[in-house]
Amino acid sequence: MKKIFALAFILVLAWDCTTVPITGRSQMTGLISSDEVVAMSADAYKQVIDSVKLSTNAEQVAMVKRVGNRIQKAVEQYMNNNGYTGLLDGFNWEFNVIDNDSTVNAWAMPGGKVAFYTGILPICKDDLGVAVVMGHEVAHAVAKHGQERMNQAYAKQVGFSIGAVALGQDPSLGSRLVFQAIGIGTDIGLLKFSRTHESEADELGLTFMAIAGYDPREAPKFWERMAAGSGGQAPPEFLSTHPSHETRIERLTAALPKALEFYEKSDLK
Repeated sequence: MKKIFALAFILVLAWDCTTVPITGRSQMTGLISSDEVVAMSADAYKQVIDSVKLSTNAEQVAMVKRVGNRIQKAVEQYMNNNGYTGLLDGFNWEFNVIDNDSTVNAWAMPGGKVAFYTGILPICKDDLGVAVVMGHEVAHAVAKHGQERMNQAYAKQVGFSIGAVALGQDPSLGSRLVFQAIGIGTDIGLLKFSRTHESEADELGLTFMAIAGYDPREAPKFWERMAAGSGGQAPPEFLSTHPSHETRIERLTAALPKALEFYEKSDLK
């Protein structure tokens, strides 16, 4: 029986791999379809938004939505010009600000659902800083990191549980997979993939903000502010779903020359 489950797991891993734009990395996304993932994410996003207090700070909300809309245009422009016209099918972009000053974070769900916490905005400082974070979070959605993680989690269940639990038989499974995909309830077994996704989102995000006409040289500066604000409390890199601040800054700095080419050519400034 164990051999049968192991074989099933191997077959699942080989299921319908796709390629991430810009980086060219191969990923498994076909076990749960894009349509299913986008629908589940829309439901999960609504659950979150309905359960929190949204910011009433008109200036902050306008800034996040303004930057989000501009990077959305940049992403759509890049995809249309580079043969990825179907990649954003089903996306229904949303950019919201959650009123929580103690949470220094932002996240994105599949389908273009983005949320910022007010706690990260002082570190962002302005549109340029918001663009660093927004580009990164939008990159997660565009690169289908959430879908990939949901497929990984579902593949683990299919391969190592007694029988696969169909999504239709467990109505709460979809939301649980979505929340796990964006880092809620993540286990150590998926950390390796998460660090890969974070680094990839940094690379794509730098490109997206540059295409949108935001100077990518702000990205290392933002992470320097983030590092200073953490007061040395960030967890060790091997136990974190994110690269260390130092690693991130080094990689972003190395990627700047290519991003600056996009920035100089941007017609969205």
